[in-house]
Amino acid sequence: MYKLSEITSILNIDFNAQDIDIDIDAIHTLSKATPSNLTFFNSVKYLKDLSSTKAGAILIEERYIKYLPSSTIALITDEPYLKLALASKLFSHKISTKTNRSKIGKGCDIDSSVVFGEDVEIGSNVIILAGVYIGDGVKIGDNTLIYPNVTLYHNSLIGSDCIIHSGAVIGSDGYGFAHTREGKHIKIYQNGNVVIENNIEIGANCSIDRGIFDSTVISEGTKLDNAVHIAHNCIVGENSLLAGQVGLAGSTTTGKNIVMGGQSASAGHLHIGDFSIIAGKSGVTKNLEGKKTYAGFPAIEHKLWLKIQAKISRLIK
Repeated sequence: MYKLSEITSILNIDFNAQDIDIDIDAIHTLSKATPSNLTFFNSVKYLKDLSSTKAGAILIEERYIKYLPSSTIALITDEPYLKLALASKLFSHKISTKTNRSKIGKGCDIDSSVVFGEDVEIGSNVIILAGVYIGDGVKIGDNTLIYPNVTLYHNSLIGSDCIIHSGAVIGSDGYGFAHTREGKHIKIYQNGNVVIENNIEIGANCSIDRGIFDSTVISEGTKLDNAVHIAHNCIVGENSLLAGQVGLAGSTTTGKNIVMGGQSASAGHLHIGDFSIIAGKSGVTKNLEGKKTYAGFPAIEHKLWLKIQAKISRLIK
């Protein structure tokens, strides 16, 4: 926790002595921030959230102050996103090599080479094989099987009856950077986590990034093939099937029971509807309606894609 005056000093932002020097315990989005949170505004598409934010303080350009509620303290800057990146480091998890076996349930079979962080909780009948790393605050449900050389970063939540295959990395940092005017890339520390719900299978060498502020969520019953990448803040709906080398860009959300063929991918900040089927190597570039099959790049309805391919073939002939 930091005093607001401490944060402004670190960020080189003027702190108005008339403002209350409140305590800030986290950074969050406009819509989810609480009175003890710092937030930011850097895009007019979120203007509707600005007037209703409950954040204690906000990084914001001066021209948008008129939209702020009186309860939110304005921290004026012409680079709010860059200042966010610098502030995110203050609230990042403190990495250390401290270790203990905090809470382990009955009937577990855990290899002696497994490395624990602090405050780990493991349910009953869990099997964890050699070379696994379990970070601070990780929780694992009953009857879960973890194969060798899996890495569970701090605060990841793993449900019951899951299978995680070798080489999977859960909770690694999402790919987020702010950019200076000189072209340098400043890391935005990812302070959310990953939630793996129950009855999920994660293939070998999958990587699932933690959220920036919230959770990346893999919903119950979903099965990931090998080498699938899920970026930060994605939400994969229940009972979905993602084949090898599928990639979801940041903040993609899906409905339930979607199927994505091998090497298909999505752009970020879009939604794929329930029971959608995405053919292999397809590229999703916009929101897709559910209960349809799509193919191609950009992904369109499969029947239309087939007609286009037939016409192209005739043109070549």
